[in-house]
Amino acid sequence: MRSRLSRRKEEFERIDRVMEHPEDALVIHYSCESFYDRKDGKTPRVTSIAVRNLKSGQTNSFSIHKIAEQKTSVGTIYGHYNQLEKEMLKEYFEYLKENQGKTWIHWNMRDINYGFSALEHRFKALKGTPFLLIEVKKFDLSKAMVSLYGIEYIEHPRLTKLIKKNNDITSKDFLTGEEEADAFENKEYVKLHQSTLRKVDILANIFERIADRTIKTNFKWYKAYRWHPKVLVELIKQNSIISFLVLVGSLWWIVEAMPRIM
Repeated sequence: MRSRLSRRKEEFERIDRVMEHPEDALVIHYSCESFYDRKDGKTPRVTSIAVRNLKSGQTNSFSIHKIAEQKTSVGTIYGHYNQLEKEMLKEYFEYLKENQGKTWIHWNMRDINYGFSALEHRFKALKGTPFLLIEVKKFDLSKAMVSLYGIEYIEHPRLTKLIKKNNDITSKDFLTGEEEADAFENKEYVKLHQSTLRKVDILANIFERIADRTIKTNFKWYKAYRWHPKVLVELIKQNSIISFLVLVGSLWWIVEAMPRIM
């Protein structure tokens, strides 16, 4: 079984590989109707999706209000929601298919409530045929944070608290989950779209800070690894600087001990 230290090392290596070709990495986030207290059992309706290129920062977005502007008018969204949503999801899945070879970085998009499968199911419910992205191309940044820094790396809600911890990350237009639900109920679709755009920018920022080892968290090495002897041995193996210092220290001890032994 892999140790926590090994998993941490592998996660950093994976991030470093992505950063070797950031032009082939996309950051995705989307906003939707609240998925809590769904009395009718239906999946939440999607309002907007944003996809940002990690290197260029170029962002492609798919939203209800943009489709409405093209097809009818923004004022008719509520009466034609399913039709507009289907067209939006169709454009998104076409884009996904065109960029299937890239790495898709996301925050906790991993189940039917909120995730790639939720988008797929929603499109199917609207009689569409979604393109399925293979799992190896998905990079869950929220899961990676736990592997790198432990489950106590930040308080809940994690994304909100992480932004506050790294207070130089701009949170303008950022909406919490509760605020997004309220915005949907109030038909503030542009506001939701602006929040989605901001979130892909934030996620890209977080990813880059992890890559250059400057992200601020509550991570404490001794809490995460407890300084178990096996961890110390593995740490020495994995870190050339520590290995060198241990070697120098060992040689110094031998030199100092020799006169006493002889």
